[in-house]
Order: sequence, then structure tokens, then C-alpha cells
Amino acid sequence: MCLHDDQLSDISTRFQAEMKKGLSAESNAAAAVKMLPTHVRCTPDGSETGQFLALDLGGSKFKVLQVKVREGMRMRRGGVEMEEKTYPIPRELLEGRGAELFGHVSESLKDFLHEKNISLEKKHPLAFTFSFPCEQSTLDRVTSLICWSKTYRARGLQGKDVVQVLREAIDKTGVLAMVNDTVAAMMTCGFEDRYCEVGLIIGTGTNACYMEELCHVDLVEGDEGRMCVNTEWGAFGDDGALNDYITEFDRDVDAASNNPGKQIFEKMVSGMYLGELVRLVVLKMATLGILFEGHVSDALRTKGKITTAHVAAMEEYKNGLKNTRGILMDLDLTPSPDDCVAVQHVSTIVSFRSSNLVAAGLAAILTRIKNNRNLRTFRMTVGVDGTVYKTHPQYPKRLHKVLQRLLPECQVRFVLSHSGSSKGAALVTAVAQRLASQKRKVDETLSPFRLSSEQLQLVKARMRAGLEAGLKREGPSEVKMLPSFLYSPPDGTEHGQYLALDLGGNNFKVMLVNFRKGLHQSSQVLHKIYTMPLEIMQGTGDELFDHIAECVSDFLDYMGIKNDRLPAGFTFPFPCEQTAIDTVSLVSWTKGFKATDCEGNDVVSMLREAIKRRNVELDIAAVVNDTVGTMMSGTYEDPQCEIGLIQEDGTNGETEQEKADIQKMCINTEWGGLGDYGSLDDIITPSDVEVDHNSINPGKQRFEKLTSGMYLGEVVRQTLLDLTRAGLLFRGHVTETLKTPGIFQTKYLSQIESDRLALLQVRSILQGLGLDSTCDDSIIVKEVCEAVSRRAAQLCGAGMAAVVDKIRENRGLDHLNVTVGVDGTLYKHHPHFSEVLQETARVLAPQCNVTFLPSEDGSGKGAALITALTRRREEM
Repeated sequence: MCLHDDQLSDISTRFQAEMKKGLSAESNAAAAVKMLPTHVRCTPDGSETGQFLALDLGGSKFKVLQVKVREGMRMRRGGVEMEEKTYPIPRELLEGRGAELFGHVSESLKDFLHEKNISLEKKHPLAFTFSFPCEQSTLDRVTSLICWSKTYRARGLQGKDVVQVLREAIDKTGVLAMVNDTVAAMMTCGFEDRYCEVGLIIGTGTNACYMEELCHVDLVEGDEGRMCVNTEWGAFGDDGALNDYITEFDRDVDAASNNPGKQIFEKMVSGMYLGELVRLVVLKMATLGILFEGHVSDALRTKGKITTAHVAAMEEYKNGLKNTRGILMDLDLTPSPDDCVAVQHVSTIVSFRSSNLVAAGLAAILTRIKNNRNLRTFRMTVGVDGTVYKTHPQYPKRLHKVLQRLLPECQVRFVLSHSGSSKGAALVTAVAQRLASQKRKVDETLSPFRLSSEQLQLVKARMRAGLEAGLKREGPSEVKMLPSFLYSPPDGTEHGQYLALDLGGNNFKVMLVNFRKGLHQSSQVLHKIYTMPLEIMQGTGDELFDHIAECVSDFLDYMGIKNDRLPAGFTFPFPCEQTAIDTVSLVSWTKGFKATDCEGNDVVSMLREAIKRRNVELDIAAVVNDTVGTMMSGTYEDPQCEIGLIQEDGTNGETEQEKADIQKMCINTEWGGLGDYGSLDDIITPSDVEVDHNSINPGKQRFEKLTSGMYLGEVVRQTLLDLTRAGLLFRGHVTETLKTPGIFQTKYLSQIESDRLALLQVRSILQGLGLDSTCDDSIIVKEVCEAVSRRAAQLCGAGMAAVVDKIRENRGLDHLNVTVGVDGTLYKHHPHFSEVLQETARVLAPQCNVTFLPSEDGSGKGAALITALTRRREEM
């Protein structure tokens, strides 16, 4: 029975393996340690409130309680107020019919309600502590009682839903939660200490529970968040895993028990059996003549005559030997002083083994939590209850000391649970009510982002109307439908070297593109990226184009082609009135640009003047929108590509439009302006209003602000701010970080929504932003990100459906096959954006087969292609 640390580490490793087996759907049926999901997903956060009834069934007595939980009283006296009454359970009920046992529970509850003047007519929320192994399907539903333990043997309940049996016995209360006593102890201590995520019982029986990552709990659907798992570790060893550590005395205790071969670990550890183990060891020593001069009394031969209370008394610091002598004399023995010392030593060995085994089990649980969360060191509180821990004078100290040796990297605090099994059940119910209320309010906040099929059809219809109005030019239109003066697509004969100047969001890219013609047409692209400082983006027009010219000059020097006077295409991704392939007038800035003296002017002339000031030899042959460039780049690879789409800092769609039935021209839709005159007001959320109001162009580019990468992070931040102010996130604490515009970049949506990213990593991202989040906060943040990005993808899909249906109808086709050249970090890097966009377009335009062709450097390469086409056309 004397176990050294290497043996305890071995036992701990074995228990970790048993835990893993119990969590797996494939091996759970054969696992001894069942690892039962409790459907408790969260520990208290201090905001719980309410009044509850609680039933506590599991020991030799039965308790009924009224529990009041006061909001904001965490870690304060009076946070939880209780009134309780204990009712005895006659032995005949413990071994009689299950219906009679629950009938007694019902009568006791009614007596309590009557005594406390609580209405019998009103329905009351009820928490039920049931301290036996059960399979639960939800918090308030039990699939089956697996088995009785302790002294309970009531017939007709094994395999039954005991909560339903309870409901049938009591008709004026609503059972909201059923919990194990171990879970209840964890929840009680969790109300006082937010680091408490482990519960431990060492009393008549023993058990442990802890908060497991839901993705590892195969028996429950879903993989986000955590769930408390009831290990039912008393059954550890039932499959022989502890056979080499079991002594002859353990075998004797097991053989004489009510459930031979079951609950092996419990029989080595718990208060129900420690006294009996001591009795059997002392009996053998007396029989061998080592004690009491070989005298064995009838009392010493009688099962149960040494109890765990006796064990605790024998190990008292000052009175231990005196107590030992008294206990032995009560057993009709005449012990010598040496006999008393020896028996006290036996008691110490048996109880020490118990605390050692519990330490090994806890070390396994804490190691699993540490590994789950990828931590080297961490802090954890264990909520503990049970008579052995509470009454044995040496037990807690021994347990703490051995655990510290086994797991030195973990800072463990033990908190004693007072009325834990009862109070904890009420707290589980209070937490469940809080989470339900929280979910309802979060859903209400996010519901405007969740667009119905009818709303998406309306967006498609409004986009279609905008396309038609923009083409007719009979009045103001939200969708500008700007001509690009590009009449023919590439045909594969393009060749030679061209420069492409691509002005994006916060960077400027210069590219040298070499087209090779032949059987296998191809292109080679060399490029250099330059940053675009905010002071340049929002300075003067001359400063902006001088910066561009300086970057071009640097690139030409870098490539050694400064004097080659190569033809160049200029990608300018802003709404423009184009009168020729190389002449455009800027209509309005978007994407964070606000350089003065540019709107209404020819930007190509401004660029040429800036290049001239730098004495650079460059021939600006064409100016194109980035979406036009993406479409042309797609057409170079797929002749069916007739549409371009950009999903990045901004958003835009491009299409080829039939003209006079004999010619086509590429049209730059500038669909980001949809909604500028109010056509999208019915789907605009309060967060969208704030983002628009705080932008540099309020009231403009409303569709773009709902869908593009430049704004989605800010929409998420505004929504998180609203939820926090409502007390639904970050404990209601609005930090300066959260109030900072632009802090939540759109790249975080892509990271947070990644299927490969665990919630622990989501928390890490939020903490990197100065947002101290809980696991539940992380779930809500992920839900907000998903709602915002999904809406953006659906709106783009609705817009695309309008474009492809227009092309199909223009050509009088029943069915259209068409390819969309698409570029942009949001489309390419977000884990779900492209899939949602494509599915929405497919559903809303069922007569069109749309293929999406991702384009690398599409806008720049497309500008170079258009330059090649322009030069070829001039040479004809």
C-alpha cells in the first residue's frame, strides 16, 4: 500500500489513457471510466440571479432547499442564501421500488413548500442533485441511470430517465437541471473563484469532474466551447487496469461488497471502505500473532466495526494514540502501547494511500487540461467536498503535497465547498438560465445580419434595377455602370513586355509582365510592392501622384529598364468617368483615399505630369479598373470568362455588355454604390450605420461597406461594442481597445472562423488585442464574425446572380455557362466566403452555371493585357 512517486506517475498515466478511452465514441462502450458529459457548459461569472428550489439525493439523507442567488455578489458573503431541511430516507425505500423512493422525494418537497409558505400552485425552477452514474442527453434529461452505488438499490430505475420519473412524481415544479454532486461542488466553488474548473468528492464515495474542450467529447454534438465531464473515476480499475496495485485486503473488501468487481478505485479511496481496509489489515496481524498477543475478538472479526471516522480519530495530531487505544478497547481488545502505535501506523498507510491515489488522478486531469490548452504552467482551483477531506486531520495536507510533487508546473488551490451539492445544483440552473437569456439577446442582436432567402431575392432585384438604371443614364443611379472602352478580349496572340501600375488599398504594386505567344501561351510577372502611407492617401493629389512616380522610378532602376520606354497600363480601382482607353475623370474616392484636387480631374494626366517631373520615360497606354483587369486576366486563361469580381478592401463587379447587337463593351458596374439612395435601408443594422457615419465618405458606397474587407472588421468591432455595453461580452467591461476604430482588422475574421482554429487560439487573438475573454466570450465573438462575413458573401452572391441573369436574358438564353475571374484577399483567404458566395449565386440564378476562376495578380496582369490589346489595335 506504500506507493512511491514513480508508481503514482504510472497510475496517473494509466488514468489519462482511461480518460481518453472514455471520451472517444469508438471506445466508450468498453471503457471502465465513462467520462459522462454533464451538459454543463459554463462556470458562474457572478452575474447569475434568481430563486430556485433544489433537491439533493445521494447520501443517507435527502435535502430540500430554497436557494436565492444575488447578482454581482460573487466572492461576497450573502451571494447565495439558502434555507434547507433534511429528510431521512427509510432503509426499505433505499432497497424498495424506485417509484416509492421518488414518491417520498415528492412528499418531502411538498412538506418543505408548505413549511416555507411557497405556493404549491405556481411553477418553480428546480435543480436536482443526483449523485449516481447517469448518461445525460441534455442538462434536464437523463438517457439512463447506469447503476446505483453507495447503499442505494431501488428497483426499476436502472436504464430509466430518473428526471422523467421525478417529473411524474412532482407536478408543480419544472426540472431545469440535473447534476452530479461533484459537478455541484465545482459550481459552488466556481461562484467564489473563477479559476475553479475541477470538482472533487472524497467522502462516502469519490469522484472528479472538470471542464473539457467540447471538441474532445465525442458523445455530444458540437465542437466549440467546453463542457463539464463527470469522470466517474470510482470505476477506474474495473477492467483490470489496477490489478498490479491491488492488495489482498482490497480483494477481500471487493468480494464482501454489494457490487463485486465494480468501483475498484472507489473501494481503495473512499470513506465507505477505508475503515474496513484498516480492520482487515489489523485482523490479519492479530491472527498472525503480531498484535494483541494473538487475541482476536468477535468485534474485530465483524465487518464495519472500524469506520472511516475511527481512522480520522486515530490520526489526530495530539490525541491519535489515545483515540486508537479507546477504539481498540471498544472492540474488546487489550492493546499494548506498541499495539496502539502499530494500528495507528496501519491507519496512516491506508489513508495515505487514498490521498496518494487521489493525487495521481487529479494530476492526470490537470495534465489533460494543461495539454488541451497548450500551456506550460497554469493556475487552477479545485472545488472539493466530502467527509474524508473535511474531517480527516492529515488528508488535505498530504493530498496537496503529493500533487505538488507530481505536477510542479501547476499552481493548484483547493477550495472547500460548503453545502456544495445543493448550492451547486442551483448555480447550474442559474448559469443555464443566464446562458439561455444571453443566447436569446445575442441572437436578437445578430438576427438583422442573418438574411432570409426573400431578402436576398430583393437584393438581387434591386441590384438588377440598378444595373438597368445605370445603363439608361436617364437620372441618378446608385450603380454607375461606367464604360471602360474595352471592346475585345485577349486571344492568346499577345506578346512582349509591358509595365503594370496597380494602385490598391494601402499599397502600390509595380509589375513587369512578359507575355509569350505560341501553343502554350504564358506570362511571366516580376513585381515590387510599395507601401502607401495614410498621409499620402489623404494628402494632396500632387503628393499622391509624385509618390507613385517615385515608386515607378525606383522599380525601373531596380529592373535596369529606366530608358526602355515600355508601354504601361494603370490600374485605378475607383469610380471614374472614362472617355477613352487612356482618359478618365475620377468621380469619387473610396477605400480610405481622400487626396485633394483629384475628383473631377483626369488622373492619367496627373500621373503623366508627375512622371514628367521625375524625368522618367514611360508610355501610359491604358487606364483600367481593377475589376476590369481581373476579368481580362481570367479571359486570358478561360475564354468563357466574361465577368470580373473583386472582394478585397473594396468590392466591384464587371461585365461585358451587348451593344447594338453587334459589339460588346466591358462595363464597370461600380456596384459598391448600391444603397446610396436608400435601396438597402431595410437590411442596414445599427453597426452598419455607425461604420458609415465614422467613415471618410458617409452615405456613400453603402453596399461596399456591407461586403468589403475594408469594413467587415469594423462592423464586427461595432457589434462587439454593442454586445459588451449590453453586458453580454467581456463581463460588460468596455475597454479603450474595443473603442478604438480599426483595431479589429478583417484578417482576424479569417483567422477566427478557420475550422482548424480552437477557441483557445481565438482567445489568444482577442488577448493580443487587449480583450480579456472567457471561453464563452470567444464563442460569441466567433458567432459575430460568422454572421458578418456570411452576410457579406451572400450579398455579393445576390449581386452576382443579378449580373449573370442579365447576361443570360440579354442573349435570349434558357441556360448560361459563364466564368467569373475573381481576385481579392477576402475571397481567397477567408475560410468560408467563397463557398457561401458561390452557393448564393447558384440558388438565386438557377439557370446559370457559374464557374469562379481565382486570379493571381489579376488586376495588374489584366492592365498589362489591356495595354497589349491597345497597342495591337493602334497598329492595325
